[in-house]
Amino acid sequence: MANHIIDTHQHFWDLSTGSYPWMAGDEMRPLRRNFGPADLQPLLVENGVNCTIIVQCRHDLAETRDLLAIAATHDFVIGVVGWVDLQSGDVPAQIAALRALPGGNKLVGIRHNVHDEPDPQWLCRPSVQDAVGAVIEAGLTFDLLVRTRELPAAIRLVARYPQGRFVLDHLAKPPIAGGFNPAWHEAFELLAKSDNVWCKVSGLVTEADSSTSTTETFDGYTHIALSTFGQQRILFGSDWPVCTTAATYAQVKAIAERLVETQPEMAARFFELNAIDAYNLR
Repeated sequence: MANHIIDTHQHFWDLSTGSYPWMAGDEMRPLRRNFGPADLQPLLVENGVNCTIIVQCRHDLAETRDLLAIAATHDFVIGVVGWVDLQSGDVPAQIAALRALPGGNKLVGIRHNVHDEPDPQWLCRPSVQDAVGAVIEAGLTFDLLVRTRELPAAIRLVARYPQGRFVLDHLAKPPIAGGFNPAWHEAFELLAKSDNVWCKVSGLVTEADSSTSTTETFDGYTHIALSTFGQQRILFGSDWPVCTTAATYAQVKAIAERLVETQPEMAARFFELNAIDAYNLR
């Protein structure tokens, strides 16, 4: 196992500061409370995780400012993947303003909840593509939160910016509960052909049927990620606390550890070094 572990995907939120429409419904009821550093830190210690990257959940600059403030006062947070308005026309100014805040030096990436956009081609809009170019020009990584429907647009976006760094969240959320999806697999492999894209082994437990899934349920998908992206471009992420609707932090980490057990020589890359490359953490 790696001596140093980075969880590249976790969230904090305070429900008094804004709305999270994706939390609607009975399934999400356990998430409708505040989650902060005091909730996560004991889990990191218990599971031997050293540091984390916080990822946005809301299309709101205020949330990103709050996450940077947390990063400024908690050493275990080494990066923030925030949000800017990609259709505003002033992305460079928004990034500069965030970087000027306490914790702004920990801004490592930008993300938009693309899979919630009605338009599957949203990433191909000229204004959006130009804005992603500004993110890349600022030295930041762009996280791709997409499903099968949006993967073709993500492939075109990545092809436009071969000099940029992109991270695919949650293996593009394969519909595990519904059975293997060849369309997802084909598009997933096409995206992986671009060597400037990394893939987070994260978010899988919430795509499966939690009443029947076991740790072994995810082996096929994690091995597809490994064989497609290779040892140099896969990252560990917990997706905590979203994952807690289906599994504990320890169970999610165990899924990742099963992958490393097959090729123990890659542990350091998977749990630490690839994250440093993907988010330019040096």
